[in-house]
Amino acid sequence: MIALSSDHLIFQLTDGESVPCSAEMITIEIVGNSEGFIDAEMLRHAAASVFHYFKVELERETVTVGEFALALEKVMRNFGLTLYTDDDPPCVKQILEADLCHIARESDSSLELFFFPRLRDELRARLRQSPRLLRFRGLRSCVKQLAGAQRWSGRCDKIQEQIIEFLRECLTAEPEQKGCALVVE
Repeated sequence: MIALSSDHLIFQLTDGESVPCSAEMITIEIVGNSEGFIDAEMLRHAAASVFHYFKVELERETVTVGEFALALEKVMRNFGLTLYTDDDPPCVKQILEADLCHIARESDSSLELFFFPRLRDELRARLRQSPRLLRFRGLRSCVKQLAGAQRWSGRCDKIQEQIIEFLRECLTAEPEQKGCALVVE
């Protein structure tokens, strides 16, 4: 039998196969699957801590993937984060986008009069899909279109502030916003 390196654990997979992994190897696998939703550095440290716990504190050489995942999930939960497996995604789509210019064009004939109700409807429709992040893009062009301006002006500043404040108020008023972040760019 080949001796296991001091910085490796044997991970038992669900199919019965055993794979030796270092803390760095398991961290790369986890960070690669997080798709940028969790800070990679935080995840690296958390995974290394869990690895250390099994290897040094419990003096184990073998751990199941399930045991490691449960311990890592517990650590991440203490940081206020939740990890999901591929089998149990939290929502259908993580990031949804909406185009403010498109909404403004639909409201063009009446400019601001129908823009804000249409914006609220768009926000509600997107929130029904339970995204983790809702991004409204094209703010600057939308504002200039609503203001009827070629160049940025004081009126543009006011309209921009109104749109952002309106979106914030609408988001907090919606019961379906559970943990959804809002980005307006």
